[in-house]
Amino acid sequence: MDQLAVRQVRQLPLGERVAHQLRVLIVSGQLDPGTHLVEGALADRFDVSRGPIRDALRLLEAEGLVESRRRGVYVTGLDEDDIDELFTLRESLERLAITRAIDRAGKNETDALEPLVTAMMEAADKGDPTAFAQADLEFHSTFYALAGHRRLTAVWEQYRPVFAVILDVTNTQDRDLRPAAEAHADLLRAIRSRDVTEATSLLSSHLLGAGNRLRTTLQQVRDS
Repeated sequence: MDQLAVRQVRQLPLGERVAHQLRVLIVSGQLDPGTHLVEGALADRFDVSRGPIRDALRLLEAEGLVESRRRGVYVTGLDEDDIDELFTLRESLERLAITRAIDRAGKNETDALEPLVTAMMEAADKGDPTAFAQADLEFHSTFYALAGHRRLTAVWEQYRPVFAVILDVTNTQDRDLRPAAEAHADLLRAIRSRDVTEATSLLSSHLLGAGNRLRTTLQQVRDS
Protein backbone atom coordinates (compact mmCIF):
# COMPACT_ATOMS: atom_id res chain seq x y z
CA MET A 1 0.00 0.00 0.00
CA ASP A 2 1.49 3.38 -1.00
CA GLN A 3 1.76 6.37 1.33
CA LEU A 4 -1.38 8.08 -0.02
CA ALA A 5 -3.43 4.93 0.59
CA VAL A 6 -1.96 4.59 4.09
CA ARG A 7 -2.92 8.20 4.89
CA GLN A 8 -6.44 7.66 3.59
CA VAL A 9 -6.92 4.60 5.80
CA ARG A 10 -5.51 6.43 8.83
CA GLN A 11 -8.06 9.22 8.35
CA LEU A 12 -10.96 6.78 8.74
CA PRO A 13 -12.78 6.34 12.09
CA LEU A 14 -11.11 3.66 14.20
CA GLY A 15 -13.80 1.03 13.60
CA GLU A 16 -13.56 1.51 9.83
CA ARG A 17 -9.78 1.21 9.97
CA VAL A 18 -10.06 -2.10 11.79
CA ALA A 19 -12.74 -3.20 9.30
CA HIS A 20 -10.37 -2.39 6.43
CA GLN A 21 -7.57 -4.46 7.93
CA LEU A 22 -9.88 -7.41 8.55
CA ARG A 23 -11.41 -7.02 5.09
CA VAL A 24 -7.97 -7.33 3.50
CA LEU A 25 -7.26 -10.50 5.50
CA ILE A 26 -10.61 -12.05 4.53
CA VAL A 27 -10.68 -11.11 0.84
CA SER A 28 -7.06 -12.17 0.34
CA GLY A 29 -7.78 -15.54 1.95
CA GLN A 30 -5.47 -14.99 4.93
CA LEU A 31 -8.40 -15.57 7.29
CA ASP A 32 -10.07 -18.86 6.47
CA PRO A 33 -13.86 -19.27 6.31
CA GLY A 34 -15.11 -20.51 9.67
CA THR A 35 -12.49 -18.60 11.66
CA HIS A 36 -13.94 -17.48 15.00
CA LEU A 37 -13.39 -13.74 15.46
CA VAL A 38 -13.09 -13.17 19.20
CA GLU A 39 -13.51 -9.56 20.28
CA GLY A 40 -10.88 -9.68 23.00
CA ALA A 41 -8.26 -11.29 20.78
CA LEU A 42 -8.95 -8.81 17.98
CA ALA A 43 -8.74 -5.87 20.40
CA ASP A 44 -5.30 -7.10 21.48
CA ARG A 45 -4.21 -7.73 17.89
CA PHE A 46 -5.14 -4.25 16.67
CA ASP A 47 -4.38 -2.50 19.98
CA VAL A 48 -7.85 -0.96 20.33
CA SER A 49 -10.76 -1.27 22.71
CA ARG A 50 -13.66 -3.62 22.02
CA GLY A 51 -15.92 -0.78 20.79
CA PRO A 52 -14.13 -0.32 17.43
CA ILE A 53 -13.97 -4.11 17.05
CA ARG A 54 -17.77 -4.33 17.38
CA ASP A 55 -18.14 -1.46 14.88
CA ALA A 56 -15.83 -3.25 12.44
CA LEU A 57 -17.64 -6.56 12.73
CA ARG A 58 -21.00 -4.88 12.11
CA LEU A 59 -19.65 -3.35 8.90
CA LEU A 60 -18.22 -6.66 7.73
CA GLU A 61 -21.45 -8.48 8.51
CA ALA A 62 -23.41 -5.97 6.41
CA GLU A 63 -20.97 -6.73 3.57
CA GLY A 64 -21.47 -10.48 3.97
CA LEU A 65 -17.86 -11.21 4.94
CA VAL A 66 -18.67 -12.41 8.46
CA GLU A 67 -21.76 -13.76 10.17
CA SER A 68 -23.08 -13.82 13.72
CA ARG A 69 -23.88 -17.19 15.23
CA ARG A 70 -24.97 -18.25 18.70
CA ARG A 71 -21.38 -18.52 19.90
CA GLY A 72 -19.91 -15.46 18.24
CA VAL A 73 -18.86 -14.00 14.89
CA TYR A 74 -17.26 -16.14 12.20
CA VAL A 75 -15.59 -15.46 8.87
CA THR A 76 -17.71 -16.49 5.89
CA GLY A 77 -15.07 -15.52 3.32
CA LEU A 78 -15.70 -15.45 -0.41
CA ASP A 79 -16.86 -18.63 -2.09
CA GLU A 80 -18.13 -18.97 -5.66
CA ASP A 81 -21.64 -17.86 -4.71
CA ASP A 82 -20.30 -14.78 -2.90
CA ILE A 83 -18.20 -13.75 -5.90
CA ASP A 84 -21.16 -14.25 -8.22
CA GLU A 85 -23.43 -12.22 -5.93
CA LEU A 86 -20.96 -9.36 -5.56
CA PHE A 87 -20.25 -8.97 -9.25
CA THR A 88 -23.82 -9.44 -10.49
CA LEU A 89 -24.97 -6.88 -7.92
CA ARG A 90 -22.28 -4.47 -9.04
CA GLU A 91 -23.12 -5.01 -12.70
CA SER A 92 -26.79 -4.25 -12.05
CA LEU A 93 -25.95 -1.12 -10.07
CA GLU A 94 -23.35 0.16 -12.48
CA ARG A 95 -25.36 -0.43 -15.65
CA LEU A 96 -28.04 1.81 -14.14
CA ALA A 97 -25.44 4.36 -13.04
CA ILE A 98 -23.85 4.52 -16.50
CA THR A 99 -27.21 4.71 -18.25
CA ARG A 100 -28.32 7.62 -16.07
CA ALA A 101 -24.93 9.32 -16.29
CA ILE A 102 -25.00 9.24 -20.09
CA ASP A 103 -28.53 10.62 -20.06
CA ARG A 104 -27.86 13.39 -17.54
CA ALA A 105 -24.20 14.40 -17.74
CA GLY A 106 -22.80 17.03 -20.07
CA LYS A 107 -19.37 16.96 -21.71
CA ASN A 108 -17.73 18.98 -18.93
CA GLU A 109 -18.89 16.46 -16.35
CA THR A 110 -17.72 13.39 -18.27
CA ASP A 111 -14.38 15.15 -18.81
CA ALA A 112 -13.74 14.44 -15.12
CA LEU A 113 -13.16 10.81 -16.11
CA GLU A 114 -10.21 11.58 -18.40
CA PRO A 115 -7.60 12.27 -15.68
CA LEU A 116 -8.54 9.00 -14.01
CA VAL A 117 -7.88 7.04 -17.20
CA THR A 118 -4.57 8.89 -17.52
CA ALA A 119 -3.72 7.97 -13.94
CA MET A 120 -4.45 4.32 -14.70
CA MET A 121 -2.23 4.42 -17.78
CA GLU A 122 0.61 5.96 -15.79
CA ALA A 123 0.20 3.47 -12.95
CA ALA A 124 0.21 0.60 -15.46
CA ASP A 125 3.42 1.92 -17.04
CA LYS A 126 5.05 2.21 -13.60
CA GLY A 127 3.78 -1.18 -12.45
CA ASP A 128 1.98 0.42 -9.48
CA PRO A 129 -1.10 -1.71 -8.69
CA THR A 130 -2.13 0.36 -5.67
CA ALA A 131 -2.26 3.63 -7.60
CA PHE A 132 -4.04 1.82 -10.42
CA ALA A 133 -6.68 0.47 -8.04
CA GLN A 134 -7.33 3.91 -6.54
CA ALA A 135 -7.85 5.52 -9.96
CA ASP A 136 -9.91 2.54 -11.13
CA LEU A 137 -12.29 2.74 -8.19
CA GLU A 138 -12.63 6.51 -8.46
CA PHE A 139 -13.38 6.16 -12.20
CA HIS A 140 -16.28 3.80 -11.52
CA SER A 141 -17.50 5.78 -8.51
CA THR A 142 -17.83 8.84 -10.74
CA PHE A 143 -20.62 7.09 -12.66
CA TYR A 144 -22.70 7.11 -9.50
CA ALA A 145 -21.98 10.77 -8.82
CA LEU A 146 -23.06 11.66 -12.37
CA ALA A 147 -26.16 9.46 -12.17
CA GLY A 148 -27.87 11.77 -9.70
CA HIS A 149 -29.49 8.90 -7.80
CA ARG A 150 -29.00 9.19 -4.04
CA ARG A 151 -30.14 5.70 -3.07
CA LEU A 152 -28.18 4.04 -5.87
CA THR A 153 -25.06 5.83 -4.65
CA ALA A 154 -25.77 4.74 -1.06
CA VAL A 155 -25.83 1.06 -2.06
CA TRP A 156 -22.58 1.46 -4.00
CA GLU A 157 -20.92 3.19 -1.03
CA GLN A 158 -21.85 0.23 1.19
CA TYR A 159 -19.97 -2.19 -1.05
CA ARG A 160 -17.24 0.13 -2.34
CA PRO A 161 -14.80 -0.87 0.46
CA VAL A 162 -15.11 -4.54 -0.52
CA PHE A 163 -14.40 -3.80 -4.17
CA ALA A 164 -11.49 -1.54 -3.16
CA VAL A 165 -9.83 -4.48 -1.42
CA ILE A 166 -10.70 -6.84 -4.29
CA LEU A 167 -8.96 -4.46 -6.70
CA ASP A 168 -5.89 -4.27 -4.48
CA VAL A 169 -5.72 -8.05 -4.21
CA THR A 170 -6.27 -8.86 -7.88
CA ASN A 171 -4.20 -6.01 -9.35
CA THR A 172 -1.20 -7.15 -7.33
CA GLN A 173 -1.38 -10.45 -9.23
CA ASP A 174 -1.53 -8.82 -12.66
CA ARG A 175 1.90 -8.48 -14.27
CA ASP A 176 0.59 -6.16 -17.00
CA LEU A 177 -2.10 -3.62 -16.09
CA ARG A 178 -2.01 -1.88 -19.48
CA PRO A 179 -4.89 -3.94 -21.00
CA ALA A 180 -7.12 -2.99 -18.05
CA ALA A 181 -6.22 0.68 -18.48
CA GLU A 182 -7.03 0.50 -22.19
CA ALA A 183 -10.36 -1.16 -21.39
CA HIS A 184 -11.25 1.85 -19.25
CA ALA A 185 -10.25 4.18 -22.09
CA ASP A 186 -12.63 2.27 -24.38
CA LEU A 187 -15.40 2.60 -21.81
CA LEU A 188 -14.80 6.34 -21.55
CA ARG A 189 -15.03 6.71 -25.34
CA ALA A 190 -18.38 4.90 -25.34
CA ILE A 191 -19.68 7.16 -22.58
CA ARG A 192 -18.55 10.28 -24.42
CA SER A 193 -20.25 9.10 -27.59
CA ARG A 194 -23.39 8.53 -25.48
CA ASP A 195 -23.60 4.91 -26.67
CA VAL A 196 -25.42 3.19 -23.81
CA THR A 197 -25.40 -0.23 -25.49
CA GLU A 198 -21.65 -0.18 -26.10
CA ALA A 199 -20.86 1.26 -22.68
CA THR A 200 -22.89 -1.31 -20.76
CA SER A 201 -21.52 -4.14 -22.92
CA LEU A 202 -17.95 -3.03 -22.17
CA LEU A 203 -18.83 -2.77 -18.49
CA SER A 204 -20.18 -6.34 -18.44
CA SER A 205 -17.01 -7.67 -20.07
CA HIS A 206 -14.86 -5.70 -17.65
CA LEU A 207 -16.66 -7.02 -14.57
CA LEU A 208 -16.65 -10.58 -15.89
CA GLY A 209 -12.88 -10.38 -16.21
CA ALA A 210 -12.54 -8.85 -12.74
CA GLY A 211 -14.59 -11.63 -11.18
CA ASN A 212 -12.54 -14.29 -12.95
CA ARG A 213 -9.28 -12.69 -11.77
CA LEU A 214 -10.55 -12.81 -8.20
CA ARG A 215 -11.44 -16.50 -8.58
CA THR A 216 -7.96 -17.22 -9.92
CA THR A 217 -6.27 -15.26 -7.14
CA LEU A 218 -8.23 -17.00 -4.38
CA GLN A 219 -7.52 -20.40 -5.92
CA GLN A 220 -3.82 -19.59 -5.93
CA VAL A 221 -4.03 -18.69 -2.24
CA ARG A 222 -5.81 -21.96 -1.44
CA ASP A 223 -3.25 -23.97 -3.39
CA SER A 224 -0.25 -22.29 -1.80
